[in-house]
Amino acid sequence: MPGTLFLCATPIGNLEDMTLRVIRTLKEVDLIAAEDTRNSIKLLNHFDIRTPMTSYHEYNRFEKGKKLVDKLLEGQNIALITDAGTPGISDPGEELVKMCYEEGIKVTSLPGAAACITALTLSGLSTRRFAFEAFLPTDKKEREWVLEELEREFRTIILYEAPHRLLKTLRLLIERLGNRRVTVCRELTKRYETAFATTLEAAIYYYEQNEPKGECVLIVEGRNREEAVREEQRQWEEMSIEEHMNFYVSQGIDKKEAMKKVAKDRGVPKREIYNYLQKI
Repeated sequence: MPGTLFLCATPIGNLEDMTLRVIRTLKEVDLIAAEDTRNSIKLLNHFDIRTPMTSYHEYNRFEKGKKLVDKLLEGQNIALITDAGTPGISDPGEELVKMCYEEGIKVTSLPGAAACITALTLSGLSTRRFAFEAFLPTDKKEREWVLEELEREFRTIILYEAPHRLLKTLRLLIERLGNRRVTVCRELTKRYETAFATTLEAAIYYYEQNEPKGECVLIVEGRNREEAVREEQRQWEEMSIEEHMNFYVSQGIDKKEAMKKVAKDRGVPKREIYNYLQKI
């Protein structure tokens, strides 16, 4: 029988956040695959875990992933850990999980710390619906696609950012999203944990005077639905009814359906649109 892949969450700062279940599992498995063995050995030593360890990271995820799958197929149990937090969230663990499912290997996740959720609950912003974007892409074209999506995003937005790129990202966000509320979270679960609830404009001013330190999680307010409706309403009002009709008809929508849409957009009865068009 194949072994099992255990996705083991590790602390994002405070070692007391390591769960008893994760400690036991790391001691019982045959092998631990770690993102950075030099970093993880400190964690294992702290909890007196002597299980053999191997590296699995972004740059060897395909080659090493195949080797790990082979070991799992032979019946070995393997635990996957990241440098901090839950494997598979913004790291190569998701690739290994896919490979395991393709081979019929059991995968289970041991819950624990995750920087994105920890920051969201600290933010003071809406937690009911949220969109996790991790790091903005470095590729200019891909980053533009993501920013266009974020401009229309009504849910609370979660972003990761390194300290040396924080100001650049904040300036980019205010340029594209406007001056939204934001909470900048740093040093999560550690002694100097901060959740700086402010606006994008005020955050830019602050970090222009104070050098950012430590990895950051940005929780950004989603687009305001009422403002979006008003903005859309203004957009339609700037069009004539004929232009508005042509907008839909040019998309292949029949005139009857187009009239319904125009009436809904402008907040008037369909009969009013019909009568106007009849007159002209």
